[in-house]
Amino acid sequence: MNTTTRRDFLKATGGAVAATALTSAMYAPAYAAENNTIKIALVGCGGRGTGAAVNALSTSGPTQLHAMADVFPNRLQSSLKSLKDQFGAKVDVPEDRQFIGFDAFKKAIDSLGGNDVVLLTTPPAFRPMHLEYAVRQGRNVFMEKSFAVDPQGVRRVLAAGTLAEQKNLKIAGGLMSRHSPSIEACVRQIHDGIIGDVITCWSYRMHGPVGLGAKQPGEKEVPYQIRNYSNFTWVNGSFLLDWLIHNLDVACWAKNAWPVSAQGQGGRQVRTMPDQLFDHYAVEYHFADGARMHAQGRHMDQCYGFWGVVVHGSKGCAVLGEGISSPRIYKGWQPTKENQIWQHKGPDGLSYQIEHDQLFQAIRENRKHNETERCAYAAMVGILGRMACESGQMIRWDEALASNVELAPGLENLSFDGPAPVMPDEKGNYPVAMPGKTKVM
Repeated sequence: MNTTTRRDFLKATGGAVAATALTSAMYAPAYAAENNTIKIALVGCGGRGTGAAVNALSTSGPTQLHAMADVFPNRLQSSLKSLKDQFGAKVDVPEDRQFIGFDAFKKAIDSLGGNDVVLLTTPPAFRPMHLEYAVRQGRNVFMEKSFAVDPQGVRRVLAAGTLAEQKNLKIAGGLMSRHSPSIEACVRQIHDGIIGDVITCWSYRMHGPVGLGAKQPGEKEVPYQIRNYSNFTWVNGSFLLDWLIHNLDVACWAKNAWPVSAQGQGGRQVRTMPDQLFDHYAVEYHFADGARMHAQGRHMDQCYGFWGVVVHGSKGCAVLGEGISSPRIYKGWQPTKENQIWQHKGPDGLSYQIEHDQLFQAIRENRKHNETERCAYAAMVGILGRMACESGQMIRWDEALASNVELAPGLENLSFDGPAPVMPDEKGNYPVAMPGKTKVM
């Protein structure tokens, strides 16, 4: 699977452009005649970043892409060309505002003014550091998931969110399922008691394998691992976190609670690629009232696949989440047509666009808009599950959140010429967590 498909820029061009414009019009507030241009800096110019820039530039009111930053020059240039082709004069990024390197994010953020927006869309290991700097500099932020890869990162994100609140900055997070009208409506029905008390939530993402790119001739470890960030735990936090975060979040949203502990298992049953990925995960999360959430993540060929969330209540069940095009609710626990009692009606919109529409509207109207806490806690759910699976232990939320373990210590000093946080052995294999042996706290 291509790891950029979730925000693949190709999906935001052609026919999807018309859909984006239509969705913006549907959800456009009454500030279309606003004369103040909001400048945008894009930090991380891959598929997700370019898609986020498309959404930001498609919001109502004048906007302009002002600066771009990446560690890979070719990625920046490819993104810039695509955005120029689509938005023309709204993209004004001369060479002196095209920043390359690990400190490029600072230069891009510093080029903005106080009412402008930075899009933080690099691999998630860098999110806490980039968010901290953006908030210190007084910038509004859109940050893509996942928001941290370890508990220290989660705490840094939470602290940045608190400072942003004090500074009246607006922060949006890329949990786009939270902005899907159909999922919102379904969760509202659950909270209103249509299926009774929520007893069990099931979060799934099961499909074909995640690939690993070949190392380029002479390519060093740091650029290679960042380029293949889905395959290295220090960069993306694991398949369980970075690929299941939306449905973990939707399940907790439906339950209206965060878990207090977790235990689980995982490993590499069929995977032979020399990276760090487990090819299967199974986590049992516990809520304070005794209810449970089960998460399954698997990426294997020729296996049963499902992508969504199932919620069981005392009177019925619901099927919703990322991967489910039309949420439904049923009486009893058999999700059959004859048992269906609710289905969302009306336009669903493009949730990727809606999350940006709401952010830019909040900036223009100077309304509070800070999604940091729920984003950080959603990431912590995935991190907690990974810690439980990799260690084979029962892990408590409060103990995990207080942990000082870092997956990539000294990340602020990372360079292409230095060693990577993980290095291959003499056979080219990277270290893989071993349940019962790996220490996670």
